[in-house]
Amino acid sequence: MNGVDLEGDVRQADPDRWLSSRFIGDARARADVIALYAFEAELMAIPTRVTQPLLAEMRYVWWREQMDGVFAGVARKGHPVLEALTDIVARHALPREPFDALIEAHVGRVQEQPHDLDAFYVGPMQAAVQVLVGPGHAAAVVDAGRVRGLGQTGRIEEARALRPTANRSLRALPVAAFPAVAHAGLLNTRAPEAVKRLRLTAAILTGRI
Repeated sequence: MNGVDLEGDVRQADPDRWLSSRFIGDARARADVIALYAFEAELMAIPTRVTQPLLAEMRYVWWREQMDGVFAGVARKGHPVLEALTDIVARHALPREPFDALIEAHVGRVQEQPHDLDAFYVGPMQAAVQVLVGPGHAAAVVDAGRVRGLGQTGRIEEARALRPTANRSLRALPVAAFPAVAHAGLLNTRAPEAVKRLRLTAAILTGRI
């Protein structure tokens, strides 16, 4: 990523989740979630920056090694994503496993293995929910994460079939967690429809429908 404008980077790389983050009223919490998404965007961009799969794998090894510092509370100075991530992990007591699983899933993607939906979509969604409302809500977002993953990988009918179950589970979440899961309702839609789906998800979570 260029510069230190993490929000701008996420807006460009992941507009659905950037749009969802606009529903976070607290500026610090919003910045924390944006930093999580910026970390993911860094990983996603690696194959586009190198010419050979082996070089991509080497960069993922570097990120895997950086997790040692992140979870030891020792930020890599001068790297805005890692500095932010180190702070977030400490303040929100985030577990390491989803971060390692995500990196490994990206290695698998480079090796043309099937997408690990839980590593790519469920774990990151659970981390964002924990940032917003604390621990104890991981199970409630599993199906929502899978809906997001199915939609992103073109399995739209499967995503639609799972959505009612996901919505029922999401009712157990505190309303403040909504921005971390709202993008599960976006199935390759254009911006106006995306906003409509976000509002629908907000209505579901607040019990208005």
